Amino acid sequence: MKKNRTWILLIVILAVLFGVGVYFYIRTTNNNSNEQNYEAERTSTTNNNQENNNTNITQEENNTTENEATEEQKNQEEENKQKEAEAKQQQQQEEAKNQPQYKEEQLATFSTKIYSKDSARQNNIKITCNTLNNTTVKNGATFSFCSTVGKATSAKGYQEADVYDHDGNKTKGLGGGNCQVSSTLYNSVLAVPSLKVTERHEHSNDVPYVKDGKDAAVAYGSYDFKFVNNTGNDIKIKASTDGKSVTVTINSIKPI
Repeated sequence: MKKNRTWILLIVILAVLFGVGVYFYIRTTNNNSNEQNYEAERTSTTNNNQENNNTNITQEENNTTENEATEEQKNQEEENKQKEAEAKQQQQQEEAKNQPQYKEEQLATFSTKIYSKDSARQNNIKITCNTLNNTTVKNGATFSFCSTVGKATSAKGYQEADVYDHDGNKTKGLGGGNCQVSSTLYNSVLAVPSLKVTERHEHSNDVPYVKDGKDAAVAYGSYDFKFVNNTGNDIKIKASTDGKSVTVTINSIKPI
């Protein structure tokens, strides 16, 4: 009986030892597996981080290179523009040097007094003076008042003012007052012997702003005032009004 108990106790101890051994074996195996997994994950993470770092560095290098290239391109474009501007300026200066230089010399001037205070007439005189002003007549060319000034129309801003009809009666017509400008020009032309008048018409009644026989009536399509420039140089016509008088000056354009 005592011998059987001894064997049972021995079997129990062996079973306990076996169980303990199996437990520690399983635990050790799990720990090794976890350590391997952790090492693999750490290695993978490290590799990924390294790859990301390398990618970022490469991207930064590419961006830097692109920025440098863009900046260099901009600088080159600015430099090219500056060179083009300098070349153009130099070309203009050379052309200006080669261009003949001219001066204006006054040949004659004449003024007539404006007696009417009618605003429409004042308006018409102003428009015509502005149109005639700075007209250049080439040497040997024929000047036409009607062709230069054109037809008086409301679209140009002309208004109705006093004009003479064929019988010498006052009536209203677009461009009334233009004849004072043409008559002022006529008297200025008369002061230059080499300007030959080829067409001139008197009014059908007296006008107050010039002496008898010194007027030049104009009516587009009917009456014109013309002269030929035989001065040997181009001439320039200056026309202006201050509301009290009309002044026309003729200048000769001579090379320096």
